[in-house]
Parts: sequence; C-alpha cells; structure tokens
Amino acid sequence: MALAKITTITGRGLAVPGNDIDTDRIIPARFLKAVTFDGMGEGLFFDARKAATAAGQVHPLDDPRFRGAGILLSGANFGCGSSREHAPQAIQKAGFRAIVAESYAEIFFGNATTIGLACVCATRADLARLAAAIAANPALEITVDLVGREIRFDGRKIPLTMRDSARDALVHGRWDPIGELLEGAAAVAATASRLPYLAAPQK
Repeated sequence: MALAKITTITGRGLAVPGNDIDTDRIIPARFLKAVTFDGMGEGLFFDARKAATAAGQVHPLDDPRFRGAGILLSGANFGCGSSREHAPQAIQKAGFRAIVAESYAEIFFGNATTIGLACVCATRADLARLAAAIAANPALEITVDLVGREIRFDGRKIPLTMRDSARDALVHGRWDPIGELLEGAAAVAATASRLPYLAAPQK
C-alpha cells in the first residue's frame, strides 16, 4: 500500500506559545515507558497542563474552544532537548497533523517528517498574525499548503518555508523510509538474488 501523499493539511489551530519548548515538556520522560506509541497523545504537555490548572489557568490543550484542533502553532527551536521520537508521536496521536513554528530542532524535525507530521516554518510576525486570528475565532479553518508553500486563513495568505527534501518526501509519499523499503520488498529480493555473495550456497 502506497504511503499517503501529504500536500495540504486543513483544520483548526491551537497555539502553544514560547521558544525552546523541549521534548521533555512536550512529553515528560515517565511516559516513555510505554511499549507502543498508542495513547501517547494523552501525555502531551502533561506537566504544563497540570501546572496551568494548579495556577487557576487553562492550558490551550484543555480549552474546549480549541478541542479537535489539527494544526499546532509555536515559537522558535521547537522540539529541542533530547532526541526522543515520542515527542512528535505524542503530537500526532493527539490529533495534530501539522506544526507551524519559527524553527525546529534538527532531530525533532526528522522524527516528525518520518511519521508524516508536517513541520513548516513561518516568520515571527506571521505567526503572531495567525495566532491572533485563532484567538479571535477558534473555529477558524486553516490550510497549510505544501505545494503552494503558503498558509491560508480568514481570506489571508502567509508564506511558509520547509526544507526541500522533507517537503518533497511528504508531497510525493516518500516520508517513511521503512515503509518505502517494505513496499519495495520484491525489488529488494530480486536484487539480492543477483548478488553472488547473497546467493544460496551450492551443494
């Protein structure tokens, strides 16, 4: 079965503001004990959400106005810290299909891309405009267009940037290297059969 071609992502938005949001904040270490990633979304920003509640505040993820949002907004150097792949998994399992931030930590970006979670960049000023529009209208529909390299909302457009290799992988359905390898199992077997050092020994 071919991998999905991810060309546009449309949904409502939710902003978790701040720079240098690390993977331990995204998914605390105690949630990494799980054998699979199933249910990982329940731990997304768990400690930050708990702290907000204790302070008499409401974290955006617990705000009913943003329930069901599929596009996450944040700041610069998102996903920094440890290289845990659980961080993008938690975001995706919580229902997000795209992240819009000013920049990303390298390993987080790679881990996100290989599960089909689009990480695009926008300028700080454009992020502020988008976040303000979401705050004013939580039901606002947002479209992240990887082909057109733009984000559309409320009749407006802002440019997005994304590393060409990642964008190409998502748009052409080549974002999961393991899945792509498994799809080519027959070709791999055919090539292996022609290699003398992999051929069955003669009796």
